[in-house]
Amino acid sequence: MEPDNLVLQPRDVRFDWSTLPMHWVPDEPVATHVMNVLHLLLPEGERWFVRTFQQAVPLISDDTLREDVLGFIGQEAMHAEAHSEVLDHLLAHGLDPRPFTRQIEHVFQRILGPGTGLGPEQAREQLIERVAIVAAVEHFTAYLGDWMLNADALDRAGIHPVMLDLLRWHAAEEVEHRSVAYDLMCHLDRRYVRRARTMLLVAPVLFWLWVRGARFMVHADKTTNVRLTWREAMRAGRRGLLPKLSEIFRAFLRYFHPAYHPKQEGSTSQAIAYLASSPAAREAH
Repeated sequence: MEPDNLVLQPRDVRFDWSTLPMHWVPDEPVATHVMNVLHLLLPEGERWFVRTFQQAVPLISDDTLREDVLGFIGQEAMHAEAHSEVLDHLLAHGLDPRPFTRQIEHVFQRILGPGTGLGPEQAREQLIERVAIVAAVEHFTAYLGDWMLNADALDRAGIHPVMLDLLRWHAAEEVEHRSVAYDLMCHLDRRYVRRARTMLLVAPVLFWLWVRGARFMVHADKTTNVRLTWREAMRAGRRGLLPKLSEIFRAFLRYFHPAYHPKQEGSTSQAIAYLASSPAAREAH
């Protein structure tokens, strides 16, 4: 049975990256760098989530939802900082992520930032559209969170334990707060057309950014001569080291079902159980 009245709490986690190798999935540089795209996209992306939701708080008339949104803001801020530390570690070991992350900063700060010169109604409409974009992205993070919590192949592959804890701590919190963005979007605008439109916008852009990010990471890694190919990515998927494209596509389609709700993705009980056992979450203060 799923827990009721869950209070979302940010966890002040710390990770020690001093022993993290370049390829933290042993002998799997492609799988490593495809997942490394998380560290490229999430810091600036989740800071944008935080700014967007902070601006939306005054529009919330439901006290329970407001508390959930505040908890979401705290958790997303911690996620951004944790992934930023991985980028600092990679830079110190010769892989410079900044040419790509500067482009991501431009996307979130300029292209997706608040509009200028807008009237009150236009500004409110643009803010709701940004909330709907977050809801679409959070659908994918909930799917990926559920996948990560159940990806036993990563344990068998001997993935670096600190990285595995980071990924599963983050995955568990994504599952834990998976309904917040969607509920906020529906609170502000329940129209199906907005939900569908923003997903049709978000999915291809997110896929494109992920492919570009993975190509960048493989090219920037001077310790290996491997190339990023669809064949290699699909092989990693068959081995359970990455989500399969067919499963990602089915997750995409689920968002368009009239009866969709994020509660259908993943298990809160499983997420809470992992957070109770996570080394970093247990040491959080």
